[in-house]
Amino acid sequence: MTTIKILAVLFIGLASGLAVGSGFVAFLTVLGVIPRLTQLSKTMKMIQQYEWSVVFGALTGVAASLRDPTLHISSYFLIPLGLTGGIFFGMLAAALTEVLNVLPILVKRIRLDGQIIILIMAIVFGKIFGAIFQWLYFVHH
Repeated sequence: MTTIKILAVLFIGLASGLAVGSGFVAFLTVLGVIPRLTQLSKTMKMIQQYEWSVVFGALTGVAASLRDPTLHISSYFLIPLGLTGGIFFGMLAAALTEVLNVLPILVKRIRLDGQIIILIMAIVFGKIFGAIFQWLYFVHH
């Protein structure tokens, strides 16, 4: 590759990363996901730790996606690693639905007024069975 092509790829990669990162920060800032998450978990005094966790998590994810790492660790360590990842995405999704008031709107649309627990349990069991299906079919296939 010539020097001009390398510089062009570096510029496009940097510009793309800045655009995606800015969109992610705008998403979290405009919707107020992190402050709402701290309110729900009653940990408002730890808001800076939440913010830095998101920053370091994003940077770690970028570094991992660029290098395609292989972790030489015990399978037993993957269980808590998977649990913490699942908890993070579950909490982020819960905060997002809370901020956007998705569940009350959905309950009214599908005419389940007064029975929101049915909708929540359907979502929970759908996530559980979807994760089990993915694990059995895609990981162990």
